[in-house]
Amino acid sequence: MILLNDHRILFGSALCLFVFLTLYIAVLPALDNQRINKPLPRQSKVLTAKEKAGKMVYIENGCVACHTQQVRNVEMDNVFGKRPSIPADFAINRRTDFWRNTANLMGTQRAGPDLTSIGERQPSAEWHLIHLYQPRAAVEASIMPSYEFLFIERDYLQPGDVEVKVPEKFLKNKRKKIVATTKALQLVAYLKSLKQTDYTDKSIVPPFLYKQTKKETEGAQGATNLPDGAELFTANCASCHQANGEGVPGAFPPLKGSPVVSGGDLELYVTIIMKGYDPRPEFATMPPVGTNANFTAEDVTAIINHERTSWGNNSKKVTLEEIKVVYDKIKK
Repeated sequence: MILLNDHRILFGSALCLFVFLTLYIAVLPALDNQRINKPLPRQSKVLTAKEKAGKMVYIENGCVACHTQQVRNVEMDNVFGKRPSIPADFAINRRTDFWRNTANLMGTQRAGPDLTSIGERQPSAEWHLIHLYQPRAAVEASIMPSYEFLFIERDYLQPGDVEVKVPEKFLKNKRKKIVATTKALQLVAYLKSLKQTDYTDKSIVPPFLYKQTKKETEGAQGATNLPDGAELFTANCASCHQANGEGVPGAFPPLKGSPVVSGGDLELYVTIIMKGYDPRPEFATMPPVGTNANFTAEDVTAIINHERTSWGNNSKKVTLEEIKVVYDKIKK
């Protein structure tokens, strides 16, 4: 009864409940998400001023209604990116401004193609400008509406004008010049910035890292010539799991202190290397690195021994004979 009769207690209780729910439902999960999801290695920097302005043009014209920016882990999405999207892909997003949070623009509909890597699939600014002015001029079967209002017509070009070479059949007035407005150029700059970070790409790894030098390694059953596990790891694994074995939070799991690395389930360990792994939704899908790189049983043994004895891991090395049993079973 006191609670109902005293407005100060009533409003104070409501305020405390509101603050608690705000912290518990919104603030703390957001801080935790920011902590566990870090940008991918080599990921693009934050948008430039022009690209950021283009993102706002993208938002104000409702492009997200028809275009997604998320590659799903299904075969039909292979054309849209090199791999499925993961939370770390969106970790570089920044607030729109002080009052508004970032629009992630992942989208839910695909009336048009996914734009995750449109900057790589279609890097031509001229193509984008023509497509915006009249989509059917670039893609005959397109159902995308025309964004002619992002362009102006001139009798003569002025200094600094960017002319759009639209085919005559799509011009209302064939004597006029079609010129892109600032907003059109900003939107194209944003579209061209959309490039998916490919963590499977080895092109950034110096060629010498692929050289496999033979080093004599003592196994439990005698001396065996094995490749250099550290070099194999650097060439094939470090781009994701990092040279320090700590991985990337929200993207790639750490090998440092990993129970899989230090455990005794060699069949699981070898299968992960050769066939890939995707049991944990909080991390990216691991590709079949061993199969893609044509690993031999000696390669797998060398990598496993490197991982089991690096970054503070102190597990017993495996022998080539142990790995060959599992390797041959998997290959069959």
